[in-house]
Amino acid sequence: MARQVIAAEADAVRDLAAHLGEPFARAAGLLFRCTGTVVTTGIGKAGLVAQKISATLASTGTPSHFLHPVEALHGDLGRLRKQDILLVLSLSGETEEIVRLVNLVRKLSAGLISITATDGSTLAAHSDAVLTIGEVPEACPLGLAPTASTTAMLALGDALAMVVLQMRDFTPERFAEFHPGGSLGRQLMRVEEAMTFRRDRNLPLCEQTLTVREVIARASKIPRRPGAVLLTGADGKLSGIFTDADLRRLLNEKNLAMLDQPIEQVMTRNPRRMRAGELASAALAVFNELRIDELPVVDAADRPIGLIDVQDMVHLKLL
Repeated sequence: MARQVIAAEADAVRDLAAHLGEPFARAAGLLFRCTGTVVTTGIGKAGLVAQKISATLASTGTPSHFLHPVEALHGDLGRLRKQDILLVLSLSGETEEIVRLVNLVRKLSAGLISITATDGSTLAAHSDAVLTIGEVPEACPLGLAPTASTTAMLALGDALAMVVLQMRDFTPERFAEFHPGGSLGRQLMRVEEAMTFRRDRNLPLCEQTLTVREVIARASKIPRRPGAVLLTGADGKLSGIFTDADLRRLLNEKNLAMLDQPIEQVMTRNPRRMRAGELASAALAVFNELRIDELPVVDAADRPIGLIDVQDMVHLKLL
């Protein structure tokens, strides 16, 4: 029975994809050009789907909120403005509360998009764009409980949200702004937000003309010292990095004379770096690719502003 339900819902979504056309493009255009808010509404199970669609729109760059059709008839209609778009979900398109709401919305001259079964309903007749899912056989063995129909509505709403996201050139960085918490927020955190070692606080930062011994002495005075020192040239830009591994190599080679030579002779020149604004998850990919533990973080002028450490990834639970 469970397999039959899932297959029925999958068929409904598959059939829906095959019949998308100009009405969908018109609806996506209305949402993209909306200068106000996309207000979703529906009653019963369709209302619950409308709430989810609203949440998806809001999290992907399209301002949105849900309006309960009954509450709208008792004062909440004031939440709707002329520049808004109303997205209405109703399978029959004839539900009393929905029809009354639609008549009021038309008087406000707000735009109206409907997701419904057919284009022959009262709701469809008053809509600027009608997205039909067809007469979908419900997966319910009684043929009564909204199942396949609400799945199709949800898929159609998700498709709208994702197309508009693409039309807006919505970036991962913008997505991060709307998802600051939880595991998703951690994945979308920027490197400058994740790094522990920061300029003018605890970042080992020295001129490349100093000797190795001088650099080690300066770095040792910094509390919670990382495993690397960043080096800069006369212009203040990042020129190299010197790590604990570099120091161990010198000691293993018994090349102690190098301790009194300029560190620029033994540093790793032009190291891999992260730009401010890049995602911490991108730094994790570099750690994995190069098998390193530290990455310099620089500003737009290539001046060091911090150092992100593999331990920062552990702290963020990205590892």
